[in-house]
Amino acid sequence: MTYLDYQATTPLAPEALAAMLPWLELQHANPHSPHREGRRARAAVEVARDQVAALLPPGGRVAFTSGATEALNWAIKGTTGGIVTLATEHAAVLDTVQASGRPSAILPVGADGLVDLDAARAAIAPGTGLVAAMLVNNEIGVIQPIAALADIAHEAGALMLCDAVQGYGRVAIPATVDLVAISAHKVYGAKGIGALWIRDGVALAPLLHGGGQEAPGRSGTLSPALCAGFGVAARLMAERAAEDDAHVGRLWSLALDRLGPDWALNGARDDRYHGNLNIRRDGLDVNRLMSDLRDIAFSAGSACASGSGRSSHVLRAIGLTEAQARSSIRLGFGRYTTEAELDDAVATIVAAAEGQWP
Repeated sequence: MTYLDYQATTPLAPEALAAMLPWLELQHANPHSPHREGRRARAAVEVARDQVAALLPPGGRVAFTSGATEALNWAIKGTTGGIVTLATEHAAVLDTVQASGRPSAILPVGADGLVDLDAARAAIAPGTGLVAAMLVNNEIGVIQPIAALADIAHEAGALMLCDAVQGYGRVAIPATVDLVAISAHKVYGAKGIGALWIRDGVALAPLLHGGGQEAPGRSGTLSPALCAGFGVAARLMAERAAEDDAHVGRLWSLALDRLGPDWALNGARDDRYHGNLNIRRDGLDVNRLMSDLRDIAFSAGSACASGSGRSSHVLRAIGLTEAQARSSIRLGFGRYTTEAELDDAVATIVAAAEGQWP
């Protein structure tokens, strides 16, 4: 099996697994207990917190959560005022904004997937409490101008929430944001843990009520194993940043060369993370393609909307027709993808696509 679905989840780094195993096998203490073993578990959590925070802006605190969906829900539901966000955001943002019942504006994007900053200035007016935007889009890899959006938000007296799930450790997070949501399993950590970074001085209403174990107001017993794995995964993202970036750049170029002129790139070519390749071939039967290529794991759209029967809202937002959206696939690759397996996989995809036209 060739795995090309890194936006859905990344493989678990061996080093992260090694950091988790002792806490799963032998060291089972509750990190919120006052006895010696509890304090040892707490110390491991705090080491992990520092490792995760090292890739985030200074002047804030990392609160561990069950994942990015919880972090985004907390950031949105814990603030007040109107909300401005983008049409290409993850469902965890769009659905939560809708459920909040607060006044909201959904900004369109251009054919490149990028927001128009003049439209943002017009929409982010006094009375706006929160602006929410994704750093790197999970479906098309486009990098939004988060720093500019943060400036506009602050001019209106609003907070800036950055969904950095796909960008954390890969693309610099602007220091001027107020809230950042991240997830371990997108950066070679384990599923089931994420975090919300909260700037000092920003107060959020709690999403979960209970023991208040996390100082900013998040209740629930933390898993030292998940925290330790997340911390080591974050440390590796920092240590391997240049190596990973160069590797992904080579894979991107290789894939584009192998695809040829019959395939079109969805979204901006320049302002994007190169580990995400969202492409289409008009008239392609994607369901047939995926059925024919069961030994290659890739996506027909966002994995988070799989089974919904709907085409990608992101692809429709950049102006693709329903037919074009349904003729698109997403290839995601990263640290553990070899050039040889990507070359073979893309060649196989191209050949299978060609076979749909007798």
